[in-house]
Parts: sequence; C-alpha cells; structure tokens
Amino acid sequence: MRQVRYEDIVEAVKKIAIKANYELPEDVVLAYQEALKREESELGREVLRQILLNAQSAKEEGMAYCQDTGVAVVFVDIGQEVCVVGGTLEDAINEGIRRAYTEGYLRASMVYDPVFERKNTKDNTPAIIHYRVVPGDKLRITFAPKGAGSENTSRLAMLKPADGWEGIKRFVLETVKLAGPNACPPFTVGVGIGGNFEYCALLAKRALLRPVGERSQDPVARRIEEELIEEINKIGWGPMGFGGTVTAVDVKVELYPCHIASLPVAVNIQCHASRHAEIEL
Repeated sequence: MRQVRYEDIVEAVKKIAIKANYELPEDVVLAYQEALKREESELGREVLRQILLNAQSAKEEGMAYCQDTGVAVVFVDIGQEVCVVGGTLEDAINEGIRRAYTEGYLRASMVYDPVFERKNTKDNTPAIIHYRVVPGDKLRITFAPKGAGSENTSRLAMLKPADGWEGIKRFVLETVKLAGPNACPPFTVGVGIGGNFEYCALLAKRALLRPVGERSQDPVARRIEEELIEEINKIGWGPMGFGGTVTAVDVKVELYPCHIASLPVAVNIQCHASRHAEIEL
C-alpha cells in the first residue's frame, strides 16, 4: 500500500480550490474566444469581451472570477492501493476547503440548517464529495465550485421509455429555456441519461468536467451532443441573456444502462463561470 499523508491532501485541496476560483481553465477561455468570432449580436460580442477581460483580470490579480464561489464539489478517484495516514480523507478535503476559502478570501456560501436558521458555516464547508475507487496507487482530486444561479435551474425527470429521444430532447430544451438569463449564459450543459434517480444527476455533473469542445467517444452520446448544441443555440438567449446566437458553448452527455421501465434524464446547467481544477498525489 502507498501512504498519502493527511496534510499533503489538505494542502493539495487548498491549492486547487483557490486556483479553480481564480482561473478559468484554458479550454473554457478558448471556447469564449471562439464564441466571440461567431456571435452575431454586437451586444453579445461585448458581453463575451467582458467575460474574457474578467477572466484575465481575475487570474492576473489573484481574485475570484465570480463573487459566487459556489458549493465545494469534489470528485475523488482513489487508487485501491492508497492508504491515507494521519487522518481521514474526508476530513482532509474539508480542511483544505476551509483553508482555501479563508486564506483565498473566497465567499462562504454554505448554510445549516437549510430549512429554518440557515446559519452560515463561515468556511464553505462541508464539501460535497463524490468518491470512485480505481486501480493503482494514485489519488486524483478534482475541485469544481458550483454557483447557485446555474444549479438552481438544473432539473431531473423520470421519463417513460416510450418518451424516447424526442422526450429527452424536449426536456433538455425546456430546461435551457427556463434557465434563461438567470443562469448567466453562455452555458455548458451537462446531460446524464440512464442509471437511476440519483445516478443520472451525478452523470450530468461529472459530464461538465470534460474539456469544452471534446466530443464523447460513445457514438450515441456524440450524436446527442451534436444535435442538442445546435438546437440550444437556436433558443436565442445569447451571452448573459441579452439575445444572440451563442446560448451555449457546449453540451456534454454521459450515458449509463437503466431499468427496462425507466428513462432517467438530468440536466446540469453550468454558467459561464465553468471552473474546475485537479491534482494527482
């Protein structure tokens, strides 16, 4: 077994949490540069220019790209030959988030209890952590802060198998239409199809981690991605909802087998602040 120290995990999580909030990934910046070339609305082009300027300023000056620094969503791929020593993995991740949001001057947005008092936890913990055990002796951690504006417009439906592709497409397009300017387009749209009630939502969120512009290797998922991006951009919300031809820069689809009587579909809307960073220990 390979040992990974608790404190090393804490520092690694702190590093990527600050980085993700300060710097848009290169593939996302490139997507907005390309969108600027094909956006037909002058106001839409100006919005895209401001988005790119904001990204540059945040990176150069070391500050949050967006004031909503989100729920701390963490994806962990832990090798089956890894042993965490000096503390638990979950505690290490939460301590890393705590330090990042305190030392990086990032807004703390988590409240408890969620119903009555809604008292701020003051350090943006606890994180929402998704674990996956994989072969090997490495620990890969991906941090993806998710703001409320886009998350609040995300939806899940338990369709009937008879609804088929047309039902799926109708649901996705309806979700994007309802999201509108509230979710701060241009979007990246994550779609999970299959699994069950909770798993299709996880598929949709995990789909957002794939590089913008990269098509699925699954031919069925790729066909769905290509058709949906074309249809979504006909909706006309445009950058920040001011109207235009670029409502979304990409659609990411993940598929999974499902029950013969079910057709679960989840849509996770990602605003223009498409932030994530990863590290391997």
